[in-house]
Amino acid sequence: MDYALLGIFGIFAIVAVARFAPRVGVAAPLILVVVGIAASFVPWVPPFDFPPELILSIVLPPILYSAAVNVPLVDFRRNLKAITGLSVLLVLVSALVSGGLLYLLLPDLSLPAAIALGAVISPPDAVAATSIGKRLGLPPRLVTVLEGEGLVNDATALVLLRSAIAATAGTVSLAEIAGDFLYAVAAAIAVGAVVGVVTVWVRSRLNDAVLTTTISFAVPFVAFLPAEEVGASGVLAVVVAGLVTGHSSARRFSAQDRISERINWRTAQFVLENGVFLLMGIELKALVEEVRDDHLGVGHAVLFALLATLALIVVRILFVLPLIALLRREQRRAEGQGKRLGVVLQRIDDAGPTDDKRRSRLRRLVTRKQADVEFLASEGLGWRGGAVLAWSGMRGVVTLAAAQSLPTDIPYRPQLILIAFTVAVVTLLAQGGTLPLLIRKLRIVGTDAAADRTELAELIDEISAVGAASLDDPTLLRGNGGEFDPEVLERVRRDSVMRSESVAEAREGAPGPHQQHRILRQRVLQAERDALLDARATGSYSSRVMERAQSILDLEESRLVQFDQGSTHSSSS
Repeated sequence: MDYALLGIFGIFAIVAVARFAPRVGVAAPLILVVVGIAASFVPWVPPFDFPPELILSIVLPPILYSAAVNVPLVDFRRNLKAITGLSVLLVLVSALVSGGLLYLLLPDLSLPAAIALGAVISPPDAVAATSIGKRLGLPPRLVTVLEGEGLVNDATALVLLRSAIAATAGTVSLAEIAGDFLYAVAAAIAVGAVVGVVTVWVRSRLNDAVLTTTISFAVPFVAFLPAEEVGASGVLAVVVAGLVTGHSSARRFSAQDRISERINWRTAQFVLENGVFLLMGIELKALVEEVRDDHLGVGHAVLFALLATLALIVVRILFVLPLIALLRREQRRAEGQGKRLGVVLQRIDDAGPTDDKRRSRLRRLVTRKQADVEFLASEGLGWRGGAVLAWSGMRGVVTLAAAQSLPTDIPYRPQLILIAFTVAVVTLLAQGGTLPLLIRKLRIVGTDAAADRTELAELIDEISAVGAASLDDPTLLRGNGGEFDPEVLERVRRDSVMRSESVAEAREGAPGPHQQHRILRQRVLQAERDALLDARATGSYSSRVMERAQSILDLEESRLVQFDQGSTHSSSS
């Protein structure tokens, strides 16, 4: 019963903190850690020892999947160089440096065991950084890099942790560790891709949003468990499956499938991510008490953790400096490539119509390459963005769980776990707490709202033209073989035109007739909803008919509200 009450407290604490955190300008994960620490000192709160294997195998896969499925694969590919550097190379360097430091500080600790702890504290958690960045309007590319780093670095750290633990028994060589790492990555990518493709194919044939979403809850574990069984990285397989699913959803899933999945996974991600930060605070007291009874006290463990934190911060800063220089060089190179690709496209167009499949495919590849270089040229990461990137090294869920998975016979195990927890808490509170101030002081400018509205209007015009052209197809016939009513065809065309005009009106930033139409339509819907409630109170209509009417009103209101929210967000970002 005590744990049931603790669960209820956790849910309400998470919701309350998420509701009020924006008002105080502090990211919710930071407050939840403090709330958890405070709750651990409340007398009626029972000691809570959450099995670490459950976090790694039950909690982590859905967290990573829900994040990966919402990361556009195109953006991930365009930032692959930065993401790979931060999530693979930086994690390896951080683990070696921090592990070497702890090896020097703890005389009875072997080097493989020290590197194992270094792997535990090396991967940053992007949750706090991205929540702060999105709220303060960081450039989308910087947010994508942080999200991508958070998705992949866990796999690097856990594979390195597994190899380091094996090395503590003296059973592996350096070459075997490198081979195991390469195999774990390659096999995970293969397993994740297969799981993503197969589950998308199965779900696309169900034609039922409830069934489709239900299967989606199993996808992270369908990717994780087989990968772990074959010695690959389960978390990387989950990430790949999520990226494949997110990229394929627009083509293979219905609109209702995507809406249902998005809402359900956002809820699951919200509860799991924030629950882990709350749990981190609650468990800290028990860890301190366990270390207090050992010969190496809490003070020494905290001091070593602070030194390790300082080392991690310095390593990240030193790594980001050449990375930004490399990305700026890539940006300058992209400016010249864009002009050359424009010439190539012109030559392809001059060669004749693109009806030929090979020429059409070539044109599409060149166009995509041109879009990539234009992206690199226009959305480069400067030194101010690099400063934010260097300071976004907060640790989180993987550090929490992986620390407790250290072997029980390893020397200083309670101290090592406390060191890992202290690193996570200090980076969350110190770096996460000062990151908003850093962003404001650097005056980093995010997206250009006017440019976004203009680009959206151009895209809607382009797709509307294609949609309207499909109505001119002479083979377009009704189910009975007859032609469609010309008035109906014109009405459908007019719907597309009105949508384009409505988006163009939002681009101007001034209220116009389409906004007035939405306001009046919402007023009408409210009156209709009141009438529906009156009808339900009197019992004049059957419940099944009332439910259908409610769904019709909900769908229209949702469409109107989403359009207004999109316009408001663009205007204020």
